[in-house]
Amino acid sequence: MNSQTVLVTGGAGYIGSHACVELLQAGFNVVVVDNLCNSKSEALARVQQITGKTLQFYQADIRDPLALANIFEQEAIDTVIHFAGLKAVGESCQQPLRYYENNVYGSMVLIEAMQQANVKQLVFSSSATVYGEPPSVQYVEHFPLSPINPYGRTKAMIEDMLRDVSAADQLVKPENPWKIALLRYFNPIGAHASGLIGEDPNGIPNNLMPYVSQVAIGKLAQLSVFGDDYPTPDGTGIRDYIHVVDLVKGHIKAITALQSDKFAAGGCQAYNLGAGKGYSVLDMVKAFERVTGQTINYKIAPRRAGDLAEFFADPSLALQELDWQVEKTLDDMVADTWAWQTKNPQGYQ
Repeated sequence: MNSQTVLVTGGAGYIGSHACVELLQAGFNVVVVDNLCNSKSEALARVQQITGKTLQFYQADIRDPLALANIFEQEAIDTVIHFAGLKAVGESCQQPLRYYENNVYGSMVLIEAMQQANVKQLVFSSSATVYGEPPSVQYVEHFPLSPINPYGRTKAMIEDMLRDVSAADQLVKPENPWKIALLRYFNPIGAHASGLIGEDPNGIPNNLMPYVSQVAIGKLAQLSVFGDDYPTPDGTGIRDYIHVVDLVKGHIKAITALQSDKFAAGGCQAYNLGAGKGYSVLDMVKAFERVTGQTINYKIAPRRAGDLAEFFADPSLALQELDWQVEKTLDDMVADTWAWQTKNPQGYQ
């Protein structure tokens, strides 16, 4: 039985709630901190329903040092998984300061609280957006980072901060170093197979799959496909989609790795979490129609500024060092998205 305690920041969110399920099922004690600005506490009630286990929830903001100090005092935390952050690329371009304040400053307060509590194992929720426009469409961890929007820049800044903190401690406190995994996500989609938890975006979805499923169920009239003149087989953009349950299993593998000999001397290592292959927007639409039997009404719209034609992960380092790879198929992703959408047409409301 695993008696370790994991603090999950942003644990009521889409990816965070799925991580809580996998952590509880793997025997970890789970403590969640979430300010519910973009999530619902109902998700945590359902996590407990799925697992038959309880978790500890603090409604607080990671930018509040007193609230964090209290949590670290009350709970014997071993590891932190840090999901809390704003995540919409378009919104980050319109409200950059809000993103820097929430994501970068919030992470700084969290890292300081961890340091004061002497909790130095961290799994950070980063993003493929840190790469910007790299030299190849298959992204490798050693590529230079050159994000092209404020959201991606906040993730790259937090990565830099964590690398610096880790390097400083390896010099100053080699007997008690930081152990940090930076997990760069590609495009997480899908939902838990129970249909009880899933992605519940506020307002109009920013991401393709929730949008497609809301068109399928009649909440939205049609999907806009941004650009059909990219240099790809069908002219639409290609992305690396990964089932959210596969993604969160990568976090548990990362915790195991941080406690292994590989990180005995500490360190900060980035890993891509992706399938290593891409699907186009129209591939996704057709897969959705095939699996669900619904017709997706769509129209071709102009390209969006800053969208790349194609990118996908090179996930070989995660396989080699974390023993992690995707297990679920595109059909699983679609079927689980549709089960969540049909059981919860209004999300968690």
